[in-house]
Amino acid sequence: MPVRYSSYMRVEVLLFGMLKDFVGASSETLELPEGSTVRDLLTTYRERVARFGAYEKSLAVSVNQEYARPDRRLSDGDEVGFLPPVSGGVEEAVKPVQGRVALVRERIDSEELVSSIKQPQDGAVVVFDGVVRDNSRGRRTLYLDYEAYEDMARKELESLTSQALTRFAIRDVSIVHRLGRIEIGESSVLIVVASAHRAAAFDACRWLIDTLKKTVPIWKKEYFEDGAVWADGEPFPSEIAADVQR
Repeated sequence: MPVRYSSYMRVEVLLFGMLKDFVGASSETLELPEGSTVRDLLTTYRERVARFGAYEKSLAVSVNQEYARPDRRLSDGDEVGFLPPVSGGVEEAVKPVQGRVALVRERIDSEELVSSIKQPQDGAVVVFDGVVRDNSRGRRTLYLDYEAYEDMARKELESLTSQALTRFAIRDVSIVHRLGRIEIGESSVLIVVASAHRAAAFDACRWLIDTLKKTVPIWKKEYFEDGAVWADGEPFPSEIAADVQR
């Protein structure tokens, strides 16, 4: 039998990256019939925003900062995030402890972070230092600007460090990601992995950056002399992609 709606509820919708440009806002409060699902909300935006439908299959959706499937039932007061493919808070000093992550708006001091994570029992420290280059898409890049769904991004980064410490034979790991404007030559993301042996540290570091680029809600806008564009993100893993056809 069809669901009968007796009343309405309100949800807060957060929009990121190119989606906020399409909609013309970074957040909205929408009134929906009780019993509505994520799929119903996606349909509302597809019908209302001309360019939304073209990107719908590449999106992920979060409800209260957790990835959600299209059949997820919504409740009054839910916070729903529409997340385009990611490109791969409170500002805090970059002082790593086991499994520590940070989102910062100041320059990342890679030497300090690497030095502080080393311990006498470590035989290897592997570092991934993502640096802003001066060219992209065959054009000269002026600078980058990163934005994030900060609370959710921090949770996802914490989850990644916890998984890495469980999956790989490593002692410690730290991830620091920049937000805001980043100049050419500056670090956008720094991952440091400490381990007794190099193989585990290499494997963990590669897994961390590859997974971060697919799952952590952080987006990059590239600025050129003749304009700016949101960077194309990597597709979400199938288990979190909000494909309404599923």
